[in-house]
Amino acid sequence: PLDFAPRVPAGATLGEASEAWAQHPGASVMLPVGRSFDVIEVAEPAGLRALARLERMGLPLGPVAATPQGRAHFFVAPGAAAELPRLLYRMGWDDPSALDLRGLGPGTHVTAPPSDRGGLGRVRWLRPPALDSATHPPAARLLLGTLAYVAHRSRA
Repeated sequence: PLDFAPRVPAGATLGEASEAWAQHPGASVMLPVGRSFDVIEVAEPAGLRALARLERMGLPLGPVAATPQGRAHFFVAPGAAAELPRLLYRMGWDDPSALDLRGLGPGTHVTAPPSDRGGLGRVRWLRPPALDSATHPPAARLLLGTLAYVAHRSRA
């Protein structure tokens, strides 16, 4: 999201991406949130527990990344960040601020693995993208109940 940095559009060839990266060696790759996906962010320990539960339940999952600051990013369908308070309220979470859970939507960027996050360390995949999940991330409502429950239990 820097003015001087080249933008590499989705669907760019490997050559186009390599050329842009050659102009700024070691640059981090930033993904714009809100276009093709939103992100639900939780503490990494809670994210790991939720990820294990969601996989056991066989729910559709998108990519999940972990930041060096100890946060897990669940990639979900766009629009989730704006709907998050309403969805949590409908699930019975009267005070969503009590949960260590937040939505990232339009206007934000996330660091793509394996890029360095501002000199703090590398972002890594907890669940790497697959072709189907990267192009069609799941609806947040499918994951949110488990994420909210585990985030709540982790804070208690």
